Amino acid sequence: MTIIELIVSLGLILGAAILFTNAVEIMGDRLNLGAGAVGSVLAAVGTALPETIIPLVAILGALLLGSGGAAAGEIGIGAILGAPFLLATLALFIVGAAAITYKGRRETGSEITADRQTAIPDLLFFLFCFILAATAGILSLPLLLKIGLAVVLLAAYIIYVVRTVSKGGEAEGDVPARLTLWPYRSQGPAWAVAAQLIGTIAVMGFGAHLFVGAVEHLSTSVGVPAGLIALVLAPLATELPEKFNSIVWLRDNKDTLAIGNITGAMVFQSTIPVSIGVLFTPWQLHFLSALAAFFAIISSVIFLGFLLRKAPLRAFYMLGAGSLYIVFVVTAIIFLVGG
Repeated sequence: MTIIELIVSLGLILGAAILFTNAVEIMGDRLNLGAGAVGSVLAAVGTALPETIIPLVAILGALLLGSGGAAAGEIGIGAILGAPFLLATLALFIVGAAAITYKGRRETGSEITADRQTAIPDLLFFLFCFILAATAGILSLPLLLKIGLAVVLLAAYIIYVVRTVSKGGEAEGDVPARLTLWPYRSQGPAWAVAAQLIGTIAVMGFGAHLFVGAVEHLSTSVGVPAGLIALVLAPLATELPEKFNSIVWLRDNKDTLAIGNITGAMVFQSTIPVSIGVLFTPWQLHFLSALAAFFAIISSVIFLGFLLRKAPLRAFYMLGAGSLYIVFVVTAIIFLVGG
């Protein structure tokens, strides 16, 4: 039964991600937004909602119910830090692997032609905010400084969104001719596009939560430590939308959307959820949490270095990010089992 639940949840996430990319491109075109804004803001925020819901439910639910605060704090911090870690490591690896897989049908082969004027600022915003957040989790800050940090993070994201949207730019590739779920030959009206967007986000969230529940049941039966799920496997499920969307866009030669969907989500994850964690949890990073944050920062710095070079961005450059994910998982298993 658990295996069936896993397969169904993955199918829901994958199907909803495909429908989401269709609707978000049409919506971005009608709003006259460039590819960078569509990928880094609309798509990134929309697909980041499932993994944002988990810490919100854990943290705010504990505050309202007044019980399980310590456990909820650990779950919340794990989900908050796990999301940017997976984006900076496994997601970049999958993007590189997808570009290599589809190189036969891509105009640029295995070379990725993402808009560096979008991706570089995304990574700089992420590194600035995430390093601040990680430092705050290692040091013991008084409440006043935590409030100040949360305000800075929220303000940084507002500045980022305004800057990205106002930058504009041309759309990337051909906009889909029709809305997938619109049953008529005519172009779908605005309300139908919005309904498909909202509906697919809801399905992705449901599928992600279903996947997490199935993984938890599986972990109980095979004896995998629950702490490993909180920090690694749960974010892995909720980050699947970003990965599937980027694979679809890479296949269709829409590299700016593919990369922007990941880097934009990294900016979102380093600001909005982190500010909630800083305010409503102890925000103290233990060994595994700090290691995940460190690997996310290292991988982002390396990727930023590739983007700053004038040389073409080859897909195989991004495969190394996956090694950091493997090293972390092995370390986490040894640490949790040994502890």
